[in-house]
Amino acid sequence: MVDTTVLTVVAVAALVVAVVAVALGWVAHRRHQLIQRRFEVLWGDGEADVATVLAAQARRLGTERARIDTLATDVASLRGDLAQTLQHVAVVRYDAFGDMGGRMSFSAAVIDDNGDGMVISSIHARGESRTYAKGIVGGASDTTLTPEEQQALAAARDDSGTSTRTASGAEDRHG
Repeated sequence: MVDTTVLTVVAVAALVVAVVAVALGWVAHRRHQLIQRRFEVLWGDGEADVATVLAAQARRLGTERARIDTLATDVASLRGDLAQTLQHVAVVRYDAFGDMGGRMSFSAAVIDDNGDGMVISSIHARGESRTYAKGIVGGASDTTLTPEEQQALAAARDDSGTSTRTASGAEDRHG
């Protein structure tokens, strides 16, 4: 006959093994749920195998690459167009005649990134005002520039915003 102590020991051992098995099963179930939640992002709405999901992602990446290439081409084109806009402006105000005050005469340079544009000067006298325009190509003019026009052109080339200068070199920034 089998001793009852042996049966009790075997029953307790079986119970411990069962409890450990249930605990391991519960841990495995929780890990499976966690992994499943993480992969739901991959699968999206429907159920599919990993290869199908990765192929769909590769197609999406190809589409996005094409869009990025198109945007890069557009940006390069816009940079080229922007370089040709008259965006660098400087104004030099001065007294053209010694008996006149108020710095009513001015020279304004308006150029693009390549140094192409114009210099406009207005000479104010007591009885009249005269305006002159001189073309600028590559930062230089085929017509002789006055010192004030040269100063305005130099200020426009060093542009970090629109500025107004006096012939003495004082400056008022407008942007």
